[in-house]
Amino acid sequence: MFAPGTAGVRGPAHEQVLLCQDRTVGLKAVVSVHSTALGPALGGTRFHAYGSSADAVLDSLNLARGMSYKNALAGLPYGGGKAVIIGDPALLKTPGLLHSYGRFVESLAGRYVTACDVGTDTADMDVVGEETDHVVGRSPAAGGVGDPSAATAYGVLQGMRACAAVRWGEPHLRGRRVGVCGLGKVGQHLVGLLTEAGATVLASDIRADAVARTQVRFPEARIVADAKALLDAEMDIYSPCALGGALDRVAVNRLRAPVVCGAANNQLGYAGAEERLVDRGIVYAPDYVVNAGGVIHVAREHSGCSASRSPDRARARGQVDPIYATTLSILTAAADSGASPSAVADDLAEKRMASPPRT
Repeated sequence: MFAPGTAGVRGPAHEQVLLCQDRTVGLKAVVSVHSTALGPALGGTRFHAYGSSADAVLDSLNLARGMSYKNALAGLPYGGGKAVIIGDPALLKTPGLLHSYGRFVESLAGRYVTACDVGTDTADMDVVGEETDHVVGRSPAAGGVGDPSAATAYGVLQGMRACAAVRWGEPHLRGRRVGVCGLGKVGQHLVGLLTEAGATVLASDIRADAVARTQVRFPEARIVADAKALLDAEMDIYSPCALGGALDRVAVNRLRAPVVCGAANNQLGYAGAEERLVDRGIVYAPDYVVNAGGVIHVAREHSGCSASRSPDRARARGQVDPIYATTLSILTAAADSGASPSAVADDLAEKRMASPPRT
């Protein structure tokens, strides 16, 4: 257990960082617990082939911190944590590995509650759940609330509406051109929601299969060759929905859209990225504010809700709707004070973590 001062990690120190290894099944994982001030540290498990162990640790640290702030701003009784399993899931993911990982989560005795993330899904959480109760996002058949990606996408849509209200004075997306970079589970749902909302969608992904699925499901969407071409396209909103670091120096200076609002975690690729966006007059919605729909969805499972007892679609969406008001409040306060949106959001989250409600 240690409180790292790792370069590249912002904000208060983490409470705990744990390394997990089981050579018999090829498991090598990092679990970072950023804060338990508001409750157990809730956050997903990412399965990814990192360039180095140091990259994996840094990603876990940053993602865990983001979960603390996300959960606090969403008003959830949870702290923030994140796990990363190091390796290519297509090569390493097996029931044995997931069972071993589940036993590791169980050993933390509820201090950390896991869920799915990039590289993991509800079926994986079902397997993990055979070893521990400290898991959410399981399938309805296993007593869970199911995949959270639709709720995440719906929350991002609400964030976009708030951005539109600030940038153009009206909270609708009709006629807006939105570029979605990343067509995974969340990106696919977001393309559908934007199409329903009357937006024109431009989309890109490095994976040919994801592009093909989008073309079949949403033929109205215009496929752009790659992420660089998307940055150069004429659009109103740029929506990063893949892995983190999308807003690097090249992207921030090249971007033509006046609004950035997406589902990807840790979008800011370098110190000063957000300040540069502000200097360019670009409205930026902090990712951990607008992508909270998924954790709002799965948090219900931890409190005893399952798909069979979950609310209908309208009510479920109603639980995510407040993302609009939260985003609007943060963007308005940032505009009024001259501070960056992330600085405003961070301050609000830290105040909530510093003064948890009495139970």
